[in-house]
Amino acid sequence: MNTRFNTFSTAALAAAAFLVLASQPALAQQKLDAAKSEMVFVSKQMGVPVEGKFRKFDAQVAFDPKKPETGKVSFTIDTGSASFGSPETDAEVVKPVWLGVAKFPQATFQSSAIKALGGGKFEVAGKLTIKGSTQNLTVPVALAQAGSTTTATGAFALKRLEFKIGENEWADTSMVANDVQVKFKLLLSGVPAL
Repeated sequence: MNTRFNTFSTAALAAAAFLVLASQPALAQQKLDAAKSEMVFVSKQMGVPVEGKFRKFDAQVAFDPKKPETGKVSFTIDTGSASFGSPETDAEVVKPVWLGVAKFPQATFQSSAIKALGGGKFEVAGKLTIKGSTQNLTVPVALAQAGSTTTATGAFALKRLEFKIGENEWADTSMVANDVQVKFKLLLSGVPAL
């Protein structure tokens, strides 16, 4: 049960990763430093928070903070890289009832609009696809710069059942909550000054 709950969280994390990249500025030379970035998701199993993360994700980013409306972000997450720190749970999350990794090895996000909110804050809208289901998603992102590194952070919630994560008996939200909180911190290089 804990393993399956973690699978649900993994899907949420994938969605978060997509949103984070979508909100980050990037041009032709912009790159994600995945090794220093993180995608964390938290869901509740029988009322107890369970945290997981994705270990493998990548992005194609073309974004100028001074012209956010022209920006584009696409994000890919390896769903099989979901980790809860428990080999048993990690083995469950990849099964068809949860992430269905054999049939759906990747989750994707494609931005459709990026809007500046002021003060280094942006709103990234787009389509998130997990396990063959696509939903519209809007994610708030905050950018901060230090030297040549831009850090994009944010958090959002998604509903696991909209992506068929936790099917059959696991669709019961009294066991595994429908809401999944996703938090991200992405480090980019090559982003123009804010």
